[in-house]
Amino acid sequence: MSRNALKIVTIGGGSSYTPELIEGYIKRSDQLPIKEIWLVDILEGKEKLEIVGAMAKRMVKAANLDWDIHLTIDRREALKDADFVSTQFRVGFLQSRIKDERIPNSYGMIGQETNGAGGIFKAFRSIPVILDIVKDMKELCPDAWLINFTNPSGMLTEAIVSYGHWNKVIGLCNVPVMAMISEPKLIEKTLDELTYKFAGLDHFHWHRVWDNTGKEVTLEIIGKMYDGEDAGLPKNIFNVPFFREQLTQMKMIPCGYHRYYYRQEEMLKHGLEEYESEKGTRGQQVMKIEKELFELYKDPKLDYKPKQLSERGGAHYSDAACEAIASVYGNKKTQMVVSTVNNGAVPDLPNEQVVEVSSQIGASGAVPMVFGPFSPAERGWLQVMKNMELITVQAAVMGDYGLALQAFILNPLIPSGQKAKDLLDEMLVANKKYLPQFSEKIKELVDSGVKVQDQIAANIDNTI
Repeated sequence: MSRNALKIVTIGGGSSYTPELIEGYIKRSDQLPIKEIWLVDILEGKEKLEIVGAMAKRMVKAANLDWDIHLTIDRREALKDADFVSTQFRVGFLQSRIKDERIPNSYGMIGQETNGAGGIFKAFRSIPVILDIVKDMKELCPDAWLINFTNPSGMLTEAIVSYGHWNKVIGLCNVPVMAMISEPKLIEKTLDELTYKFAGLDHFHWHRVWDNTGKEVTLEIIGKMYDGEDAGLPKNIFNVPFFREQLTQMKMIPCGYHRYYYRQEEMLKHGLEEYESEKGTRGQQVMKIEKELFELYKDPKLDYKPKQLSERGGAHYSDAACEAIASVYGNKKTQMVVSTVNNGAVPDLPNEQVVEVSSQIGASGAVPMVFGPFSPAERGWLQVMKNMELITVQAAVMGDYGLALQAFILNPLIPSGQKAKDLLDEMLVANKKYLPQFSEKIKELVDSGVKVQDQIAANIDNTI
């Protein structure tokens, strides 16, 4: 790693989140001796890359920094001799997210970006791409660190470690960050007065909190969550309250996404209402927000991150990526919540599997903090979800239809039976452009007459 001229690469550089990433680097310009930032995208994303890239250059200029910002659709050119690589791509753009939501909804099931059938298909599309990136990194920048916040982040990190055999990786999520921003205020404390410990899986973790005297304050925060206070829920999750008795019994705070499992009935009802409404699913709403953002980004006078970006639902992701990079580079030993190899932190799962856990981030990467064993209820959930993830990753790598069906049947948000198989088949056909590993099975399904029933999902690729 260069000590005085860092080369940082972002794959998915045309994302609407990139201004937050650039802002994060600018904030840490005294910690990171950046020389080059390369923003990489694919040909279909070139227009957005150029809009966001021009804005990134304005932001750097306004900060009086002499960084070189490069825009390219040649990933290999960008990766050569990189020190850090961050990944924030979305295979199939937002059109694929809309399919992930609308097609399960059309079967009366939850359609969500990283949970249920939608999450499995996001993994199917993304895992082959991340493994290709790792293959290029082994050749072109073998000493680089990979900071992944492409979702589903935990499954991608698992694929990178288990199938890419690349250990210099840290998986990130904004959900723990948002909890640690919002919760201290509930008990009139600041974050530096509290100690947080998280453990579980990406979008499926729990946490506990202690004050600076060593007293646990988890139950105190839980109590305040029911006083009508804002508990820092991401914009993309409908706020159905958890059952208070359940949280009091477990003495832990579940992440926002647990609502899909603990309050599945209510979350499904809300999701189907949106599906049937003019407003549409969350992906359709985000598409409108993103269109507005890119219109703002085109303004040649705009040289800072606009407040509208917080409406996207992924706020603080990019800042977390910048902090991880600064912590590795400067051996800062910052405490962060990341997806990393377990190494005994969560004894209810094998040491070699990837978990999301509070860790110390330094020059050697993430050193996970021991959380300890879970109680039976949480242990049961954790082990089911982790094994569902493992099957999903393996199916994505091998293109194995039987394993894909196993993942669907095991997933708690997909009722097992013929409907589950029909949903899998329809989603395979809807995603055929981005699933080369399943191409033979998809051809067989198309020949047998399987097609996408939801008209918006069927036509979405042609309407943008």
